[in-house]
Parts: sequence; C-alpha cells; structure tokens
Amino acid sequence: MISIANPRIEEDEIQAVVEVMRTGQLAQGEVVQRFEDQFAAHFGYDCASAVSNGTTALHVALLAAGVKRNDLVLTTPFSFIATTNAILYCGAIPCFVDIDGDTFNISPERLRESISKWPSAKYLLIPHLFGLACDMGAIMAIANLHGLIVIEDCAQAHGALYNDQPVGSFGLAGTFSFYPTKNMTTGEGGMIVSSELDYIRLCHTYINHGSTERYVHEVTGFNYRMTNMAAAIGITQLSKIDQYNQRRKQNARYFLDNMNNEFIRMPVFAANAEHVFHQFTVKTEHREALMKHLSSRGIGYGVYYPIPIHLQKNVIDYFEGLTQTAELPSLPVTEKVSKEVLALPVHPHLEEYQLEQIVAAINDFDPES
Repeated sequence: MISIANPRIEEDEIQAVVEVMRTGQLAQGEVVQRFEDQFAAHFGYDCASAVSNGTTALHVALLAAGVKRNDLVLTTPFSFIATTNAILYCGAIPCFVDIDGDTFNISPERLRESISKWPSAKYLLIPHLFGLACDMGAIMAIANLHGLIVIEDCAQAHGALYNDQPVGSFGLAGTFSFYPTKNMTTGEGGMIVSSELDYIRLCHTYINHGSTERYVHEVTGFNYRMTNMAAAIGITQLSKIDQYNQRRKQNARYFLDNMNNEFIRMPVFAANAEHVFHQFTVKTEHREALMKHLSSRGIGYGVYYPIPIHLQKNVIDYFEGLTQTAELPSLPVTEKVSKEVLALPVHPHLEEYQLEQIVAAINDFDPES
C-alpha cells in the first residue's frame, strides 16, 4: 500500500533526542530556545515562541492578540477543526467566510461581503490550506482597510511563499504545527512567529502558566510548553525541510505533467504563490468510486475535509448556547467542495515507481466502468 503520508524519523533525530535525555534537562529549556531562534532564522521571521502543538499555537496567538469573549473572528469553515476550536476556547464567535472553490483558501470576494455583514469583527484567522498561500495581496488590503488583526494558520504551509514573502509574516502572527504528517515534525509541537517582540513575549507568558518569572503570574496561562526532546527533533528536521519541500514540489509537478482524466480536476494555484504541497488535493464528483479504485490499486488517500466546520456538532451546539444573536451562514462553495475533495500521496519519500503507479491509477479511472 502506498500511504498518504510517511513520517520518517532517522538516526540523526534519534541521536539528538538521546543527547537531550543524557543531559537530564527534558522539559523546556535551552534546546527549545535554539529551535525558536533557528526556526525564525530559517524561514525569515523576527522572533518565535515554541509550544506543545499547533492547536495551542492558535489558542495562544489569539489570546495574545487580544481576542476575548464574544469578539467576532472572521475565518474559513474549510480547515481542520483546530482553527475554529481555538476561537471557541477564547469564548469568541467564529464568523465563517466561504472559500474559493479552486484554491480551497478563503475567498477575498466573500471576505468583503462578510465584513459588511459583520462590521464589528476585529480579527481575521486564515489557514493557508494544503501548502498554498492565501491571496495575501487582496486579503491584507481588505484587512488594512477595515483595521482587522490578522493571524495566519500556517500548520500546513512550512516554507510556502506569496510574492517571495513567507506565510506567517503578513499579519500580526503566524502559527505552525509539527504533527507527524506535516512537512516537518517534532512528534507533537507548534510555533508562533511574529515581527513584534512584545507580542512573542506575551505568548511566552501564556504558555508558561502566565508567569513572567518564577511564581509570579500576570495572566491566567497554560502549560503549553514544548519539551527539549521535541525541539531537538525540530532542529534536525530544519536541516531537511527544504529538501523535503523540494521533493513534494517535484512529485506534484510530475502529477500535473502526467495526469489526465476528464473526471478529475487537478489543483489550481497562482504563479505568485509557491506551493509546498502538504497535500495534493484533487476534486471529483465521483469520489466514492475513485476511493474504491485507488484502494484496489494499493494506493492510499485522504479526504480533507468531509464535513465543513460550520456543520460540526460542537460548533452548532456552541452557537445554540450563545447569549447574543448569532447564526451559522450558508456556505455553498465549502459544502460542495467538501463532497468532492480527495488527497493523493505526495510526500517526499515516494519512489519513482510509486509515482508512476499513482499516475496510472488516476489516468485509468472511469467511474462508469
């Protein structure tokens, strides 16, 4: 079976963790600080704060930006649930904006309409989905016009660029996940990046029980710290991320050059956005048939995401429990796309013969046979 993802921990990551374990300094410490500095330097950010996972990165990024109970946060319903859950953790209200059906990212046109509907919204949380940067030129123009504070969810977009500028550097902050299937991993882990040092200092406070010094607590914080062991893996992975991303792009280019099937639509992306292909996501109106076809050929796949966030029970229940009037909008593009998307293996450890197998399976697919 060709797997949809293939997380790989090699001898150098193992050795880095062993070295940390031998020091006895297992929790957050100097190795985490080195990872923060090296991550920021590698991708071109001014400063960074390492956390326990991508979800806690989102939560802290919103809290440090000032998001509080009943604040309105514009966001997309087509993402992993953590994007919205982080808003709910703050007691805020997600205002869902429909997506572009080709890029799967938030639609600038729908964003303009949504601001007219929710003029009191103060924040915008946008995921760069599947490794593709959002249309940041249009989005930042809208955000600046309306005074929106922008947080970028870069959990799937390590190294992605828009007009040669790294995602995560356009708004107040960017957040990353290092879950095993991401473009780089620490096992579990996350990172918050920003150009604002005081903001990152506040993030550090939130992730360490709200303390600015030992036993002095200025805010109600959390234990969201990264361990030295996770950071050691991250430092090693930083030496490989460019190579991994290049392989992902090469694999995707091979697919785009060789796949041809009238029943399947290939990914679409702008020339000024450098895609890092966390996922290679196609669309088809015959998804169930394609899933069976791929399984019969020994090819794994993923469906990201089959149920839009605004239709998830926890979100529906949250809205029903709000004391102020709020409603879940109709989001036709998201609802249509969620029934059509399917991700193919594109990870950097695919062999040439496996790429050929995937292409052959796609080109042979006929839902009517």
